[in-house]
Amino acid sequence: MERQYLKTIGSPSLAELKDSPAFPKEKDYKKGPIAVIECIEEIPCNPCETSCPKGAIEVGNPITNLPRIDFERCVGCGICVAACPGLAIYVKDYNYSEEEALITFPFEYLPLPKVGDIVTLAGRRGEEICEGKITKINNAKANKNTTILSASFPKEYLLDVITMKRLKKDE
Repeated sequence: MERQYLKTIGSPSLAELKDSPAFPKEKDYKKGPIAVIECIEEIPCNPCETSCPKGAIEVGNPITNLPRIDFERCVGCGICVAACPGLAIYVKDYNYSEEEALITFPFEYLPLPKVGDIVTLAGRRGEEICEGKITKINNAKANKNTTILSASFPKEYLLDVITMKRLKKDE
C-alpha cells in the first residue's frame, strides 16, 4: 500500500498572524510591554484567558475561539506566557531602550543561557535573525517547569524575533 503524505507548510507566516485577532498593530507595540499571541488554531484551549489578571485576553464561548487581546488592558506582565501549553505567547517591549526592544519568551531546552550571555535569536521557522543579550531568567514555581527568558535585541527586528537558538551542550 502506497503512503499518502500530507502537504505541510510549517509555522504560520507573518501575514497569517497579522490576520489573527490577537496580533498587535504597530501602535500597540509603541505603548510598552504587551503580550503577543501567535495562535491560529481553533482548538479547545483557554489558559491564556483564565491566567490574565487584567482580563485583557478573551477566548469566550465556544472555547475553540481564537484568543483576542485588549491591548489597552494588557500590561505585559507575562503570566500568560507560561500558562500557554502551546508555547504560542511571548511579550515584546518596543520601548525597552532607545535602540533595543525586549522579548520575553518560553524556553524549554537545556542548557540554559546565563544573564548577560549573547545568544542567537531566531524567527518562526528557526532561522537566525540577530544577536541578543539575555537580561533575565525566570524559573519561578508558578511557571510549572517552563523557563521564561528575556533578551534585548535591535528594534529593527521587532516583528521577526520570537525565540532563541538552542545552546550546544558541553561535551
